[in-house]
Amino acid sequence: MEKFVITKRVNNEYQFNLKAGNGEIILISEGYVQKASCLKGIESVKINSQEDSRYDRRVARNNKDYFVLKARNGEIIGKSQYYSSKSSMETGISSVKKNAPTAEIIDETL
Repeated sequence: MEKFVITKRVNNEYQFNLKAGNGEIILISEGYVQKASCLKGIESVKINSQEDSRYDRRVARNNKDYFVLKARNGEIIGKSQYYSSKSSMETGISSVKKNAPTAEIIDETL
């Protein structure tokens, strides 16, 4: 089952990972100082993931494709892994679109 997993980083910031039904991480959030902001980030992913214009397709220095998901205000709310091809990256975007709206939230910081 798809899920957002909230964890804490070593610097005590909260983050979430969106995982597909197979357990693969398909989106990693930025760091958040407060858990409430992290939860708002998840809600933002659920909403913005459905609009293709919110995905910024990029190429890293190592020539790997990846994408970032942006909120309406242009702020990055999540980043993908690196992909070996543009078609793999597009599959990743499709997976976020499919999984984000119905993903449950698992808080591992409790």
